Amino acid sequence: MDVLNFECSNMKNGETFPVENTGRGQNRSPEFIIKNLSPRAKTLAIILEDIKHPIFKNFTHWLIFNIPAREKIDGAIPGGKIVSGLGNARQGIGYGLYRYAGPKPSRGRQHLYRFTMYALDREIDLTGIPTKSRFMKIAGKYMIQQGSIIGKYE
Repeated sequence: MDVLNFECSNMKNGETFPVENTGRGQNRSPEFIIKNLSPRAKTLAIILEDIKHPIFKNFTHWLIFNIPAREKIDGAIPGGKIVSGLGNARQGIGYGLYRYAGPKPSRGRQHLYRFTMYALDREIDLTGIPTKSRFMKIAGKYMIQQGSIIGKYE
């Protein structure tokens, strides 16, 4: 699988999450800028995970998939199973139930969070409850690029 380079418009890799993108702020998804999207890409998917959660390894905060391939994904994606303003992208469940749920660890405890973005060569038909594990099981063979950004928050 090839590397997918992307960035969050208001956070560099390894930096602290801006408050507006956390559960202590406006809890808005950030804007994403994709740098080297393959011409074969048809859709994008994003997963946000707490990779330092003390109980659940790689605790899923957000899953969104079937975003039409593009070089920019606007921030503040609204909640809902289907995001009509984003080409009928679908959101799954995790800490955010069909919506973005930014970092909100216990006060005084720093956690690390990872956005992973995937470029796929097709839409994913995920029937039933759209969880990260179900998505990965079905989408894995259609992924052509993958990249990630780490952010911290306490």
